[in-house]
Amino acid sequence: MAPPSSTSSSRPVPLILSLLLLACTANADHLTVGYYDKTCPGVQDIVRSVMASRVAADRTMAPALLRLFFHDCFVNGCDASVLLDATPYSDSEKDAKPNQRSLRGFDVVDAIKSRLERACPATVSCSDILALASRDAVALLGGPSWSVQLGRKDSRGASRAAAERGLPKARDGLANLTAAFRKHGLDARDMAALSGAHTIGVARCRNFRDRVYGEGAAAGNIDPVFAEWRRRTCQSGDDALAPLDEQTPMTFDNAYYRDLVAGRGLLTSDQALYGGGRGPLDRLVEMYTTDANAFARDFAGAMVKMGRIPPPQGMQMEVRLVCNKVN
Repeated sequence: MAPPSSTSSSRPVPLILSLLLLACTANADHLTVGYYDKTCPGVQDIVRSVMASRVAADRTMAPALLRLFFHDCFVNGCDASVLLDATPYSDSEKDAKPNQRSLRGFDVVDAIKSRLERACPATVSCSDILALASRDAVALLGGPSWSVQLGRKDSRGASRAAAERGLPKARDGLANLTAAFRKHGLDARDMAALSGAHTIGVARCRNFRDRVYGEGAAAGNIDPVFAEWRRRTCQSGDDALAPLDEQTPMTFDNAYYRDLVAGRGLLTSDQALYGGGRGPLDRLVEMYTTDANAFARDFAGAMVKMGRIPPPQGMQMEVRLVCNKVN
């Protein structure tokens, strides 16, 4: 974009330039629950309305939106960078290996943004939309709700390389998982609770093949009947899908942890949380199996904490008018 002319000091500042001037605004220091109370008081109702409609039509949209928020926050903070398309001048996090052919729900975000632009033009950031939509996704499938802190801005860039490096991997063991979460200020309890997001959704065989065939670090601590059943799933190919929680795959509850105790965690990174009664997180996992309220409380608190992961210092920020491209 060409720089604005400086020949007239009385000329109104264009809307786009005004948005770009938000680049110096901190993205996490001033988050508040009531951030839009005056500028867009209906924001939560609009997000909830669109989410309810889309999830009613397709329940798989709930885990999809929750996953989008995770994959956004773990790459350069909660800045909606995961929503940006590639351009001739910049890459896209959508093209990173952990995200290829696995991220969905972009059309839901676009629908929410379109409604909000009509109601409150150039006001609500795409990153705040993701934070609200992920909360509603959980609640719509029977999980907890929480007060979402708002006031994030959207980044003007994305990093495919950072997404390749920074996202936890399906084959990660406990040490790598703990390090990945600690990097963002999330402790072991946060990690164990946030992993409970896998109580909804599905995974492709390519991401659990090593576990059910007992390869490398995935060998051991797996129920043999479960392993055989999932090997049959993989006979249909690497893209064959299996539920992350085999008991209640579309209900947000604590059944995921019961699967772990039974040696039925689908991914290596899931089962890594439970060491058969000898691991550092085993007591916490066992508590979640019997105390659904404790899991719900810890999950909600960890989501708020994750939602405060800031972008790197100096990153250019704005409120995007369209979520898949910069202004």
